[in-house]
Amino acid sequence: MTDIKVEGFKASEILSRLDSAFERFTDAERKTQIKKANGIFELRITNGNKQEAVWTIDMKEKGTVYKGPAQSKPGVVLLMSDDTFAQLADGKLDGQKAFMTGKLKTKGNAMLATKLTPILETAKGKAKL
Repeated sequence: MTDIKVEGFKASEILSRLDSAFERFTDAERKTQIKKANGIFELRITNGNKQEAVWTIDMKEKGTVYKGPAQSKPGVVLLMSDDTFAQLADGKLDGQKAFMTGKLKTKGNAMLATKLTPILETAKGKAKL
């Protein structure tokens, strides 16, 4: 597991647990998840102090989460607050509602962004968040 934590971000802990869940996937589970999502998600998250952190969920090639911008061209870049991401990950906020109310902004393939929720849910169950 790589160090993906960034101090001062709720998303940091959530993505760290997501990474742990991905590491526990069997090869077959990883391939299934990659096939379902088939995309690279770059997350640009801003905390309450207006600091930005960037993480990438690669569900196109590797089935991994890492800190920093996408190493390959992302299918979608998601911009949101730390609180919005935490609510999305906890299932307290619907991604489409977040997008429609301006809490979530996208660059690139916005339809790909709809595949992020099942990834978070699958890993949530696997990681027992």
